[in-house]
Amino acid sequence: MRTSQQESHLNRAKASLRQALSWYSHLRKSGGRSPASWELSGLVKPEIEVLNSALSKIDSNVIRIAAFGLVSRGKSAVLNALIGEKVLQTGPLHGVTQYPRSVRWTPSEKGKVQIELIDTPGLDEIEGQIRAQMARDVARQADLILFVVAGDITRTEYQALCELRRTQKPLILVFNKIDLYPDTDREAIYKNLQQLATQGREVISPDEIVMVAAEPSPMEVRVEWADGKVTDELETHSPQITELQQAILRILNREGRSLLALNALIQARQATAEIAHKSVELRQKEAEDLIWQFTRYKALAVALNPVAFLDLLGGVVADLALIRSLAKVYGLPMTGYEAAKLLRTILLSSGGLLLAELGSGLFLGLGKSTAAVASSENPGNLTAYFGAAIAQGSIAGYGSYIVGQAAQVYLERGCTWGQLGTSTVIQEILEQVEPNTILYRLRQELSQHLN
Repeated sequence: MRTSQQESHLNRAKASLRQALSWYSHLRKSGGRSPASWELSGLVKPEIEVLNSALSKIDSNVIRIAAFGLVSRGKSAVLNALIGEKVLQTGPLHGVTQYPRSVRWTPSEKGKVQIELIDTPGLDEIEGQIRAQMARDVARQADLILFVVAGDITRTEYQALCELRRTQKPLILVFNKIDLYPDTDREAIYKNLQQLATQGREVISPDEIVMVAAEPSPMEVRVEWADGKVTDELETHSPQITELQQAILRILNREGRSLLALNALIQARQATAEIAHKSVELRQKEAEDLIWQFTRYKALAVALNPVAFLDLLGGVVADLALIRSLAKVYGLPMTGYEAAKLLRTILLSSGGLLLAELGSGLFLGLGKSTAAVASSENPGNLTAYFGAAIAQGSIAGYGSYIVGQAAQVYLERGCTWGQLGTSTVIQEILEQVEPNTILYRLRQELSQHLN
């Protein structure tokens, strides 16, 4: 993708995150004045931290690349080879890496993006549930994943690869320790990995498989000295890591900042949705009381208004006020314009129920107005007036209750949409990605996840 387009994606992501943080500023600062607000402030503190962390990450232009794999596949060695020095501990024992550790890598002085390499424990070590959760947490934060194997892929590795693939993150399959295999065996394994990539639903693209020898085993060589003496000595070769370096840099130059923006937005979207869910759950009773209050108000207002059309207009205004009041109860963002859009969405998605309410209300309103005019000449028509008013008010009250219930669902699920909503910006980025990118291959999965 063009540099200008990547910068645009990054700037849109920053604006979206800043907007999200501004929405919940009352929770970050004082927790609000009511006890319920203080309680909600404590509940959503982890999500607020996620939003702050995501914004800080894209402000600093830090791309996170995490290495995963089973024990003794050479994950630490691969990262050391990329850095060009032995920073991370390696060794023959299983499980040298006991917890995630990160190091900075600056492949080019001209690079605008900083790279953070994350080393992780083997996915098949003891305390499996704890390690699996750790892997999920690291994968969620990563912008690019390296999955390291050291031969034909095993069933355990395949399952782990599929699990990581479900995070919808770009992934490079790294075939390490190629120095241990004869050329024919190496090529056979490489072809098997490529076949894996093309079977059924793509777990990975064949273009995203690279071969490396991150820490070549010392080779015994015979040395003949000038004095005729012959000795056997161990010779260490340099890492074969160029192919992986080029693959990473190619991805980062082509779409690195877009990846950074997209991952920050995905994390922010999940955090924002969780804040909405907790808000709705905590204030459910208060919201139900408010819905019933507006239901009674709308029923009375519509029933007592003798002028057709004005009674319907008053009912619509009441519904808009209900939606905004619900948003205020939940502490969720909602403008008058967004409330009107939400009401229109609820009307159209109600299967004709609420539209029928408007039609019935108009019909009864006209009858009520006619009865009101006629009652001035014949008091007996008051019975018809009150009958139409009661029927119209009952239907209007029921409609308001339906709007309130639907609005609760939309407020919880729709908090990530809007002009700069995280879901909106994610969708914009996905619509602009070019066909030759990793993001293009992930677009369908990410779009399905949004919907």
